Amino acid sequence: MSVALPLLLGVPAAGAALLAAVPMSERRAKVLGVLASGATLVVVLVLTVGFDFGAASRLQDGVDVRWLPAIDVRFHLGVDGISLPLVILTALLTLLCAIYTVGSVPEAGRVRQLLALVLLLEVGVLGTFVAADLIVFFVFFEIVLIPMYFLIAAWGGPGRRPAATKFILFTLLGSALMLVGFLVIYAGAGTFDMTALAHAHGRGIGAAPQLFAFVLLLIGFGIKSPMWPLHTWLPDAHTEAPTVGSVLLAGVLLKMGTYGLVRIAVADVPDGARRAAPALGILAVVGVVYAAFACLALVRSGDLKRLIAFSSVGHMGFVLLGIATLTPVGIQGALIGNVAHGVITGLLFFLVGGMKDRFHTSEIEELGGGLLAKVPVLGGLTLFAAIASLGLPGLAGFWGEMLAMLGAWSPAAALSRPLFIVLMAVAGAGTILTAVYFLAMLRRVDFGVVTARWREAPIPDAVAADLVAWVPLTVLALSIGVWPRLVLGVSDAAVRGLLR
Repeated sequence: MSVALPLLLGVPAAGAALLAAVPMSERRAKVLGVLASGATLVVVLVLTVGFDFGAASRLQDGVDVRWLPAIDVRFHLGVDGISLPLVILTALLTLLCAIYTVGSVPEAGRVRQLLALVLLLEVGVLGTFVAADLIVFFVFFEIVLIPMYFLIAAWGGPGRRPAATKFILFTLLGSALMLVGFLVIYAGAGTFDMTALAHAHGRGIGAAPQLFAFVLLLIGFGIKSPMWPLHTWLPDAHTEAPTVGSVLLAGVLLKMGTYGLVRIAVADVPDGARRAAPALGILAVVGVVYAAFACLALVRSGDLKRLIAFSSVGHMGFVLLGIATLTPVGIQGALIGNVAHGVITGLLFFLVGGMKDRFHTSEIEELGGGLLAKVPVLGGLTLFAAIASLGLPGLAGFWGEMLAMLGAWSPAAALSRPLFIVLMAVAGAGTILTAVYFLAMLRRVDFGVVTARWREAPIPDAVAADLVAWVPLTVLALSIGVWPRLVLGVSDAAVRGLLR
């Protein structure tokens, strides 16, 4: 049995326990948060170095021990080419959030509790990505909900309580439906083991139960993704969440939904996936266009955090479209889209958090123009992140959108090609609208002259802790854009095995 995955979960869990139980100064809490999240990233890097990329389709560094023998549940963990990029992304973003708190904490004096929740959140997300048993997956999936609820409710903005309540109600409903879907799968297949279920590829589960299970999983995971029209909790949660909460919510929590769709729904009930894929594709592209129009409205007079939250609905719509195609190209587009969105939107929320720390607002009207002139580093990184998010070729955001639409051009044989070509065309229109609202946002916030309100105010530019948190994401967005094989080369064999 490998010790890498127990360490992967144990290190942040130990850090969270120490922060929660041991009184300490704010400075020591920040140091411990950085050390615990940094040590977790070191474990991930060791795991990556030892990973056999030639056998990326099989689970590696496995843990498989008896847990609940009465219902044949095993504590089964493993990592493959689909989960590894998300594990790396989770560990990196958590460390960068811990570093960011060194220079900026939403509520001074409670940094110890904040970092304890961030590390507990990391345990849940990492456990979700390495789980190889449906019940273990469900347990880790649920662990995430409580720390995110308290991050929003305790450190959020003026509307934090309603936003946190909406978040928990939506996600608990999704979890309940997801669990029923797991039980339907178990009733047909007789096992919760995700490896065995993926190998069986739906054998033993009837056509009607497969469709029923897939619809339950689609709704459950769709809430987390978020899929239109189940997205309504997300803008409020992002608008009110503290910066680290928004970064982790966009960067990794949304990926739990799309990862579950690929890993469980598509793999375990493939006949249900084929029958429901057209509906998923339609909902995906409606989300793309709807989010674009919402962002265009917000550019005129709205909150910058809320605009980026709605942009997430659009970007994740491309991820869902890629999944709906049920092709290796489309699924690959979904996976690299997941990673790219986590990197770029995580950076955007960091930058908006930096603006809010300095200007005490994220309202576009109040920020005014001239960000590049007033704080050139912050403004320049905002320019880069927005251009990356609109999908410019050569940057990470391009590949997920392009591959999702390419998958729609030639979907799986059982799907209607004319329908998916229409969906591709509508999604293509969504990319144009995305460029329009991001460019309009840059014109209103980044360019122009500094407004009179801020002209003489002493607004500091990015400090060292900010740059340490922001620059790695900038480099990663450029690296993946120039060399997408960093992600696609890892996941290719695993995706093809999934859709065999």
